[in-house]
Amino acid sequence: MPFSMIIIVLVVLYLSNCIKILNEYERAVVFRLGRLVSVPKGPGIIFLLVPFDKAVRISLRVVTLDVPSQDIITKDNVSVKVNAVVYFRVIDPNKAVTEVEDYLFATSQMAQTSLRSSVGQVHLDELLSEREKINNDLQEIIDKATDPWGIKVSNVEIKHVDLPQEMQRAMARQAEAERERRAKVIAAEGEYQASEKLVAAAANVAKQPIALQMRYLQTLVEISTEKTSTIVFPLPLEIMKAFIGNDKK
Repeated sequence: MPFSMIIIVLVVLYLSNCIKILNEYERAVVFRLGRLVSVPKGPGIIFLLVPFDKAVRISLRVVTLDVPSQDIITKDNVSVKVNAVVYFRVIDPNKAVTEVEDYLFATSQMAQTSLRSSVGQVHLDELLSEREKINNDLQEIIDKATDPWGIKVSNVEIKHVDLPQEMQRAMARQAEAERERRAKVIAAEGEYQASEKLVAAAANVAKQPIALQMRYLQTLVEISTEKTSTIVFPLPLEIMKAFIGNDKK
């Protein structure tokens, strides 16, 4: 093989090692002789001065991080298991490479410790009823901690809260007692409102005594619609007053 062909082959091999293609969502953090090149390269075709340059590829896509279930004791001393999911992405590739050894592992550990710390400061009722507030607090805490690493945490969601069987039974009894209490209150309010209406009706009847007789007649009409019925003729109260007065004498 001629020497010129050897040179051409070596040049082609060198250029093939120097030319890199990055996807739209990728950036290359370049170190030249150990020093960081200020601006990340990419996307598209980039050129590296091999062997002087070393490139580290960083993805800018959103990463879905599953936080393993954590054994946590709430503020009211209830042991629960809580897991969550964290959504984050790299916004500064240079910091993600130079400020932390492994940003994925570091973010995972920060999410776990923050989850235990945040849930340990709330009561069980707050954990179950105010989950959105706890999610926002977690997002702020993790985002603030990972900001020096060039990481942006966009969302944190608590997925599942696993309660002990004893606590589940106690909460079921509490919910049942609460429903019974509401049912009794509603029934009592109904009786109270009905009594108020009866008092108002009695006051109206007292103003017009003939209204009671009309009510008697209406009741007779309603009873007479049945084929087999017993007709009760009401005795006017005015007649009874005369006898009551004579007995007293």
